[in-house]
Amino acid sequence: MAIKNIVFDIGGVLADFKVVEFLAGKGFDGAMIKRIIKASVMTPFWGQFERDEITEEEALKGFASADPEIEEALGKAFSSVEGMLLGRDFAIPLVQDLHEAGYKVYYLSNYSRKAYNECGESLSFMPYMDGGIVSFKVGKTKPDPQMYLQFLDEFGLEAGECLFVDDTEENVVAAKTLGFEGIVFKTYEQLLEDMKLCGVKCAG
Repeated sequence: MAIKNIVFDIGGVLADFKVVEFLAGKGFDGAMIKRIIKASVMTPFWGQFERDEITEEEALKGFASADPEIEEALGKAFSSVEGMLLGRDFAIPLVQDLHEAGYKVYYLSNYSRKAYNECGESLSFMPYMDGGIVSFKVGKTKPDPQMYLQFLDEFGLEAGECLFVDDTEENVVAAKTLGFEGIVFKTYEQLLEDMKLCGVKCAG
């Protein structure tokens, strides 16, 4: 079955998830940055927040429960997340190239409401795309198969005609299990090469 649709993750692919640099910019040293990430991004509360199951206040309380000694630092870290995700220069040109080559282009991403509202620059490619879903709007996160199935149903797509690109291998494996073609993103150059191997014709 030929690929007709390219489906991108956002953070780590079309946008740069710069959490370490973001926290360093708020004045935290390397040791504290590791503690903040472990108490937030690495806990189940992060996924709950991305699914909009808990409020920002509840998420912060959850993070603090993982490391009570740094509760104040966690509040400072996530009072605003502007700058935590930054758009990548290749995102819009790549989407345009794929459209010119005849493909439809979508996004399928774990994204919290807060990041969506405060990191708007990282989503500048969205008006150029054919649609997509983000986790906080649908109450599901990858690699939950139901998120992929909802995406296919919403846009009337066949999994076998979709190529899914994500920087997390677990998410790509989940997509492949459902019949998608899949690429684990590492670099832009590698992405272009892997898309060619999947039969995608794009100048890049």
